[in-house]
Amino acid sequence: MLLRYLKPFLSSGAVRPKESAPSLAVTSVIVINDSLVVKICILNRICIYEEFIVIGVRRRSANLDSVVIDLLMGMHLVLFLFLASLRLALCQDVEHGLILVEGIQAIAETDDNFICATIDWWPHDKCDYKYCPWGDSSAVNLDLSHPFLAKAIQALKPLRIRVGGSLQDQVLYEVGSLKSPCHPFQKMKGGLFGFSKGCLQMKRWDELNHFFDDTGVLVTFGLNALHGRHPSSHTVWGGDWDSSNAYDLINYTISKGYKIDSWEFGNELSGKGIGASVSAVQYGKDLIKLKEVLHSLYNNSNFKPLLVAPGGFYNKDWYDKLLQVTGPGVVNVLTHHVYNLGPGSDEHLDRKILDPEQLSKVESTFSNLSETIKKYGHWSSAWVGEAGGAFNSGGRQISNTFVNSFWYLDQLGIASRYNTKVYCRQTLIGGNYGLLDTTTFVPNPDYYSALLWHQLMGKTVLAANSDVFSPSLRTYAHCSKGRDGITLLLINLSNQTRFRLMVHDRVPLSNGGNENSTMIHAENSFFSHLKRAFSWIGSKGSEVTFREEYHLNAKDDYLKSQTMLLNGIPLELTNDGEIPTLDPLLNSVQSPILLAPLSIAFVVFPYFDAPACAGHRKL
Repeated sequence: MLLRYLKPFLSSGAVRPKESAPSLAVTSVIVINDSLVVKICILNRICIYEEFIVIGVRRRSANLDSVVIDLLMGMHLVLFLFLASLRLALCQDVEHGLILVEGIQAIAETDDNFICATIDWWPHDKCDYKYCPWGDSSAVNLDLSHPFLAKAIQALKPLRIRVGGSLQDQVLYEVGSLKSPCHPFQKMKGGLFGFSKGCLQMKRWDELNHFFDDTGVLVTFGLNALHGRHPSSHTVWGGDWDSSNAYDLINYTISKGYKIDSWEFGNELSGKGIGASVSAVQYGKDLIKLKEVLHSLYNNSNFKPLLVAPGGFYNKDWYDKLLQVTGPGVVNVLTHHVYNLGPGSDEHLDRKILDPEQLSKVESTFSNLSETIKKYGHWSSAWVGEAGGAFNSGGRQISNTFVNSFWYLDQLGIASRYNTKVYCRQTLIGGNYGLLDTTTFVPNPDYYSALLWHQLMGKTVLAANSDVFSPSLRTYAHCSKGRDGITLLLINLSNQTRFRLMVHDRVPLSNGGNENSTMIHAENSFFSHLKRAFSWIGSKGSEVTFREEYHLNAKDDYLKSQTMLLNGIPLELTNDGEIPTLDPLLNSVQSPILLAPLSIAFVVFPYFDAPACAGHRKL
């Protein structure tokens, strides 16, 4: 309503800029307590605020109308517009913005161990686009004794590791009554994905479980869901699942005292499938059989593992039917895979990563899966079982560099908003998209992005909105992990705009004061009064006067660098091979957050007044 007074005034003869001057527009008027805060923008891109103090005016329409009229008729606004246009002309690449965080109630929740990574089955001769990036990173030959591997996992403790991938439905387990020969994967013409069946020997299974136990890993293991089936037409496989080999593996695992947190059934067999597919009805029947196997084998155990399925790409009809066939309580976790950047061979992969429209397209998948669970499987939760950004091993010299963190962290933020409990990154090591380098085991930039999320972002998700015009600013908010307050994740996809951001908790506005008073005076100092009006405030504001900032940039501003800077310092292993400590900068909560072009920042506000975060402090 207030804008109808301000906008005509700007276009009237009272204040008319020269034709060559940039056009100005008032885009919003916000009333906070005794203040009118006007946002003025140039070219719908660069914006600043000016505050007018209104003494003792209630938030009633009639009073506000008269207040605004008095304001517009005074010379204060003329001076305000002149100063605003001058400021805007001098800072073409700076956009001011306000972030409002809804701390009253949560909008979603993740698991405590949200961060997850995969160990795949691909052998060294898995190649894409004439390049073979897998080395010895398979579950059957990964060097578990490498010191960097254990240290990287323990820094993320408890890290969930999903053992699985495209070849898991061709893995046989050398245990029990297995009658088929158990050989390593080999290239085979006409084989699924160009490979023969492979083998997991129990000696290696023992080694993996000892390693997982020593490093505190939560294990999700993907079972072969094609065992006993045969292709019926093209990629469609029919017949009942033969559970005998899986039964023997699970029985052996229990007898050894190994704790598998969850068993996943199949990989990318949903819908049309990737390489192979199974109908939802048949898949559902086989899941009921697997659930019975788990009940039988874990009958005398206090621990009951989760049953996870289907580990494929979301197809609404297929997923809906699966939950209808299995019924209540069978599928504990509904997993789906995400590769929303397309093939790793795309020459413009880095442009896709920095395109906000491209990044946002995936929201429909998360939203639709959420609706499927609400309608047909409210007893289940959603996980991203595998996500690497670009498929076919990821993008060479892209997926293992700084620029990929724009996609990775943005998708962690999106996924968490839709109650995704776990997000498994493809991969921990292997391919172009590994969190660790396949050869040296040295962390890639995305590893440190995952580590910062793990250390700072709690499981409670909050709504965060900004009035910034540019879609290049991506904003996410969570309760802080293990402490009071909130943590913001801010992502700047623009290569030229620097953001100056203020943060405020959205609280009910005061209705107190003398409604007959209409005295108004304009404040000339933009920054001092903007800070007071919009910086972090709350009932606990006097306890802490600083915030913690973790700014991430590429070394030498080269987006394809494999070295990430934290507050200007390269993130590198110490001389002893230890993961470096991630130390923040401390800034006053009353100052604006400065977000450089093509940068990422985690910002922690200790004791931010957010009732939804009460009780998050570690005791």
